[in-house]
Amino acid sequence: MLKSNRVTLRAIERDDTQAIYIINNDVDVELAGGGDPPWPQALARAYADFDRRAGEGGREGNPSGVSFAIEADDHLIGFCGLNYRDPFASTAELGITIGDKDYWGKHYGREAIILLLDYGFRLLNLRRIYLRVHARNERGVRAYRACGFVEEGRLRQHVWSNGAYDDLLYMGVLRDEWSPPAG
Repeated sequence: MLKSNRVTLRAIERDDTQAIYIINNDVDVELAGGGDPPWPQALARAYADFDRRAGEGGREGNPSGVSFAIEADDHLIGFCGLNYRDPFASTAELGITIGDKDYWGKHYGREAIILLLDYGFRLLNLRRIYLRVHARNERGVRAYRACGFVEEGRLRQHVWSNGAYDDLLYMGVLRDEWSPPAG
């Protein structure tokens, strides 16, 4: 659906469930993203979650957001989306996970974020896209800044992750501040 030089954002299909299950159960991926404490997910639960969302109807399957599979080199490397979409304030929260470690540190996440920002601002008519990220997720913070996000707030020692409390950063980008990709 959405394409850059190396990344495609497309609908998440039932056939992706096994790969998503592997990503969701990888402690290193969860901790690197600064996510919630790792919580095992059964494969049956992953399929049930997909089936429930697919059964919710509509084009998105979720009226408050949209999710994409991130594909590179013809396979799923992660997922992303715009969630908690507020039609009155024209805002949404960005979330992204690059779960295939072979694609870490090579700017695939940045390409996916740029596609997602373009989609949100140009096609969904959003005014502001924001995110939450753990301060120790330095790779993520750098990627977000490179894509135009600025720190809007910090909750000190707000989250417990990997044996220590960490600050939670709120970052955002306004449509007026963002420059769409050339071409």
